[in-house]
Amino acid sequence: MPEDELLARLRSFHHDAFPLYRERFEELVARGQRPTTLFIGCSDSRLVPYLLTGAGPGELFLVRNVGAFVPPYDGSHGHHGTAAAIEFAVLSLAVRRIVVCGHSHCGAIKALYGETPEEAQNLKRWLDLGRDALLPMQPCAEVLRRTEQRAVVLQLERLMDYPMVRRRVEQGELTLHGWHFVIEDGEVHVFDVDSGGFVPASKAQTSGTGPYPPYVEHDGQVLVD
Repeated sequence: MPEDELLARLRSFHHDAFPLYRERFEELVARGQRPTTLFIGCSDSRLVPYLLTGAGPGELFLVRNVGAFVPPYDGSHGHHGTAAAIEFAVLSLAVRRIVVCGHSHCGAIKALYGETPEEAQNLKRWLDLGRDALLPMQPCAEVLRRTEQRAVVLQLERLMDYPMVRRRVEQGELTLHGWHFVIEDGEVHVFDVDSGGFVPASKAQTSGTGPYPPYVEHDGQVLVD
């Protein structure tokens, strides 16, 4: 019988990794979780939030979906776990930061410029959440990169339509962070509100803060009004 790789990994976690974190997990059970950050990231397997942030158990409240999209607060896109997670993270867990993290070579963004399989009805509807980030150009590498970044800003704008998010941002209790992970460089580019563009984390002054007014396109850069 072939080896069950996943089962082997589960056993390895229990025997090798868990003992290193046992006290931390016991504390999280006794006191409950108190994550400081809601991380909304693309489902892409190459995006690994814990590696990017160096976070440990209990630090990140994770939401993953195709494209790292945020549904409208008004429910016009139907029921969705991402919207529920945002409300839970802000209202019940009182997170202090919300990160929206897209990435290079994103399949969701590429799909916006092409065709989706006819059977993928849910995917087609979901991708509508990113269409406002599209550029009226042929999807070359540079256009796709710019669209990926524009999509991140679009989701930040949409977050500000959530009353509990806007209220806490305006009161200084919550900050918003737009990130674009360039996989091949191993670097996150951070959206800078003042310049209206994405800056490599190695050169950025902050990890990003809001609020975010609507963006406009100017000289190939994503800018805010």
